[in-house]
Amino acid sequence: MANVPQDLKYTKEHEYLKPAGEDGVFYVGITDYAQGELGDIVFVELPSAGATYDAHQTFGTIEAVKAVSDLYMPVAGEVVEANAALDANPAVVNSDPYGEGWMIKVRVTDAASLDGLLDAAAYEALIG
Repeated sequence: MANVPQDLKYTKEHEYLKPAGEDGVFYVGITDYAQGELGDIVFVELPSAGATYDAHQTFGTIEAVKAVSDLYMPVAGEVVEANAALDANPAVVNSDPYGEGWMIKVRVTDAASLDGLLDAAAYEALIG
C-alpha cells in the first residue's frame, strides 16, 4: 500500500503539496504511489526559479526506465527553487518522495487554486 501522509494535499495527477514552513510556500513532488507506478526514476527535468505557472499546467517531466511522464503544477504559483540534488541523484524520488525527493518549491499566487486539491482520504480513495 502506498504511503499517503495525512497532512499533505494531493492532485488527481499524483503530485503533492507540502508546507515549506514559509507562508504561501510549498514543496511539490510526486506521491509514493506515483513513483511506485513509474518504477526506477532516471531523470527529472525541472523549471528554473522565477518561472510561473497556472494550476494544472505542465512544469516539467520525469523519466523512468519504462516511461516518461509530465509533471503538473498543483496550484497557480511561482517557482522559488528547484531541487538541484535530483540532477545527480533522481532515484531519491523513489526512496524518499516526500522528503529529499521533492521537486520544486512554489509560492502560491492564487490561493483559490488550493481549493481544488484532494485531502489524504480523497487521494487514498482515488488510488484505491
